[in-house]
Amino acid sequence: METVLVISGILAIALRSATALLYTILGEIIAERSGVMNLGLEGMLLSSAMIAFAAAYHSESLGLGVLAAVLMSAFLAAIFAGLTIFFQADQVLTGLVLFIFGSGLSSFLGQRLGPGGATLVGLAGPKFSRIPIPILSEIPILGDLFFNQDIFLYALYFIIPVCGFILYRTRLGLNLRAVGENPITSDTLGLRAQLTRFLAVVAGGAFVGLGGAQIALSYSPGWTDGMTSGRGWIAFALVIFSTWDPGRAVLGAILFGGISALQFRLQAIGLAVPSAVLRMLPYIFTLVTLILISSPRFLKRAGIPAGLGRNFIRGGEKN
Repeated sequence: METVLVISGILAIALRSATALLYTILGEIIAERSGVMNLGLEGMLLSSAMIAFAAAYHSESLGLGVLAAVLMSAFLAAIFAGLTIFFQADQVLTGLVLFIFGSGLSSFLGQRLGPGGATLVGLAGPKFSRIPIPILSEIPILGDLFFNQDIFLYALYFIIPVCGFILYRTRLGLNLRAVGENPITSDTLGLRAQLTRFLAVVAGGAFVGLGGAQIALSYSPGWTDGMTSGRGWIAFALVIFSTWDPGRAVLGAILFGGISALQFRLQAIGLAVPSAVLRMLPYIFTLVTLILISSPRFLKRAGIPAGLGRNFIRGGEKN
């Protein structure tokens, strides 16, 4: 029984840690399915987490905090999309610039959006609490694990299957994937490839904003510079691991969350391992995973969108 409780505890932490990752992965899957690769996820996460806490603190409204995060991330995604889709900027370089800009913006504003222009660090603001679902939350072990969580995780129970259904069972999803595979042919058939890509990137940015809000208003309430701890980069790697599929994204996010939870468990039992090594575990796992799945054979079998990373120009395609 004790072993079951230990595993249940690790899974509980894993689910909470995986929530923001899942929102970010879903956002990037939507963007990459349209053929656009966004390396600026970390900057978007940081900015949305900062503005979520600042808005919630000053308005004392969690809803406004979430809305501010979604709008901030969608705005940054729109800038990225405009530069890469309409002005043909290189996707990789623009994504890196977005990461630097978002990280710097969050740090700059985070030092000035507290009361009287002071820093946000150390402030206590509103936060989302767990909401136990009657009856279901009373199920032994599983009830507390899946039905005693916050609104962000409950929303994923609905969002993940809906995203999968839209991508693979609707005309909208078919058009999106068609643009990601061959934007020239898709545009010729009247799908308006550039507009489709722009909307997909902005929608993906909104999902990333939800991830940032979850970090700042639920998982680790508050604001600290760099508090996302590389989740944007990890999410980018897990998009490949999930083979651009929302359902498989759940497995990747929970695996990472489990590794994160394991480090806390090892510290709790007093294992004689340097804390720095324990903090490295999730990122070592991600790096090993990325190496294993980055072979050309895997990428070919995984069904990587053929037009991913290539800018589309009316009448041609720019590599």
